[in-house]
Amino acid sequence: MAKASEEQFNELHGLVTNEFLKRVKSGEASTQDLKAACDWLKTNDISGIAYEGTALDQLAKVMPKVNPELIQRRLYGTRERS
Repeated sequence: MAKASEEQFNELHGLVTNEFLKRVKSGEASTQDLKAACDWLKTNDISGIAYEGTALDQLAKVMPKVNPELIQRRLYGTRERS
């Protein structure tokens, strides 16, 4: 079997991307769809910057802050320092 052409690859890439967009915009995206879309973005080296007022900024503001030291203590108990 011959390899796909660049044109075929680009078409498939566009179709997959558009399908993710359609599902997310319609509100029909399942948790699996959202995870797959995030993986798709990561695989394609797509990242974003949370500029003030953008959707990414709004998402960042509602995410809980993680305290690594608190997690360490809860998982492993208090450790005395030397």
